[in-house]
Amino acid sequence: MKGFFITFEGIEGSGKSSLARMSAEHLSSLGYSVVLTREPGGTPLGEMIRKLLLDPEGEPMTPLTELLLYFADRAEHIGKTILPSLKEGKVVICDRFSDSTIAYQGYGRGLDMETILELDRIAREGLTPDLTILLDLDVETGLGRNQAARKFDRFEAEDLEFHEKVRNGYREIARKSPERVRLVNASLPKEAVWDQVREVLESFVRSQTYRIDLPGNR
Repeated sequence: MKGFFITFEGIEGSGKSSLARMSAEHLSSLGYSVVLTREPGGTPLGEMIRKLLLDPEGEPMTPLTELLLYFADRAEHIGKTILPSLKEGKVVICDRFSDSTIAYQGYGRGLDMETILELDRIAREGLTPDLTILLDLDVETGLGRNQAARKFDRFEAEDLEFHEKVRNGYREIARKSPERVRLVNASLPKEAVWDQVREVLESFVRSQTYRIDLPGNR
């Protein structure tokens, strides 16, 4: 029995964390065994790496150092959390994954894309999400939401040009992978965004052959 791997992506302030949590709760209510996780993070070592990467008062690092830390986090995450859960037939919902690295370190930082893709392939052991929900909205709105919520990390300190590059990178990823990536308009009120996300989730689940062995299905 193989589980599902679902990822949430988007720029700062797009609502990924909240919607990933709501999605996990919704699928759990339908009878699925769900693991909610995040990148960077998802393991004890990953949470330590997360602090290094996101702390706005932390030691400055080169873009290459940043990239390699993300891949160290991903390799640990895949080996310790994601693959074991999928092998147990669980649904894994992850707040950020490989697309974030491509968008932020590739399109945003301008690091060599071929290098990123090859290192990513190694770190994730060839695993690709079954579904990616990309929450899209304009950069100033997203950053404004985080400022209002007093959320600030090292990436929010970047200028608008950087964030525009990241957003454009995400949209290019969606254009190249329409069978996997579902674009959701995250500029709408939270309830309307959730309605879109729930519709995408339920449509995806109905299309799969994997089913939980619920009492009513026996």
